[in-house]
Formats: sequence, structure tokens, C-alpha cells
Amino acid sequence: MPLAGPGAIPAPFFCTLGVVRRTPILDLFRPGMRAAARAWFALEFHGVENIPREGGLIITPNHQTYADPPLVTIPIRRRVYYMAWDKLFGVPVLGQLIRLLRAFPVDIYSNDPRAVREARRLVQEGAAVMIFPEGGRSFDGTLGHFKLGAFRLAVTLEATVLPVTIAGGFEAWPPQRTLPRRGRMTITYHPPLRPTAGVDPRTAARQLAERARAAIASALPPGAVQAPRSSTR
Repeated sequence: MPLAGPGAIPAPFFCTLGVVRRTPILDLFRPGMRAAARAWFALEFHGVENIPREGGLIITPNHQTYADPPLVTIPIRRRVYYMAWDKLFGVPVLGQLIRLLRAFPVDIYSNDPRAVREARRLVQEGAAVMIFPEGGRSFDGTLGHFKLGAFRLAVTLEATVLPVTIAGGFEAWPPQRTLPRRGRMTITYHPPLRPTAGVDPRTAARQLAERARAAIASALPPGAVQAPRSSTR
């Protein structure tokens, strides 16, 4: 499953266990994260009723800032596991923190078979796995081209896909800034998608990626979407 691509800034991938069980550390910090995000980003959530509470699920947000994974996770009341960029485990404090949050490493520059097997296992056991199909943060704030890895996994396992739109993140925390500035963000959870039945897996994955990208683009402002192109990986 390709996890990075040209023009993308590498960032960690995340997943959540697909049963209604809680993560004590996340629950401890969730109220503070929500309050801080509302105060600093005027963050609003839309469509939270579309978040499935159980079953194999792949969550596919667009990617604008390093804060995206925890912000998207705030209204998801399910135990969270992290499939994170392997380089993060060598960062002091952060490496220890993500391990406490049940993170496991992935090499984002290659088809990492161990990470793919773990993601497959989690989805098969009813997990909800969050993967950024752009492969990394947007370098200019626009919605980039999608890799097919997440959608191939969904087709293979007949898993549901939940498209998520993050809007306003790039303006608040562009890649060249060390710390975020005040801004206005919205996160929209779209109705879940299912793979098309009766077509070959390659076509089904491509169609699913196109549908997810269209849903995400629908909640972005005009001019924030790159022209689509065929995905080959």
C-alpha cells in the first residue's frame, strides 16, 4: 500500500479500533483538545452522526496539518491505535507518547508489508483504520491526488470508507510555520461509502477513490481542489 508520493509532506497515519471501547489517555485529553481547538481554530464538526460506531471501516481524510489526526479523532468515541511514520518513534517525548497511544511504525516510503498486515488484521477484526489518501500534508493547501492503497484494502476486505473533509487547516498551520496561528476550521464527516459490487477489484478501488475524493472536495472552498488524474498506485 503506497503511503507517500511526490509533492506530499510525510505525516503519520492513524487507526481506531472498531468496537465501542474507550482509550483512557485520549479520554483524559479529549475535553482539553476540543476546548483548545474551539478557542484557537474556532473548530466546528459537521456530520458526526455519519461516524459508524462499529465494524470494519477505513477513514480517509484530506490532510492539511500535523494536527489533523487528533482533531479528526475528537468526536470518534472508539479506542484509537496509531499506525505512525516510523521516524516519529525516534523523536524525544513524542515517540514515547505515541507508543502509549498504541502506535506502531510504518515505512511511508515503501510498501511496508508489516504495517499493511497490521492494518488488514485490524480491519478484519472490526477496526476503523484512518489513512490519508494524499500520502501526506498538502504543500499548497489544495486537495491533492489520491493513492489507491486505502481503497484497495477496502475492496479486498469489503470494508466501509468514511470520507472526511478538513477545511481551513492549511491557512491556520501551513508547512512553513512551526506553530499554528488562529484560524477557522471545519471538519465534515460524509456518509460512508461501500465498494461497488460486481466489478473487478482494480476498477472498484479506483471508483471508490473517485467517490471519496468527490465527497471530500464538496466541502472545500472553490479553488482548493487540484484537477483529478488517474491513480496508478
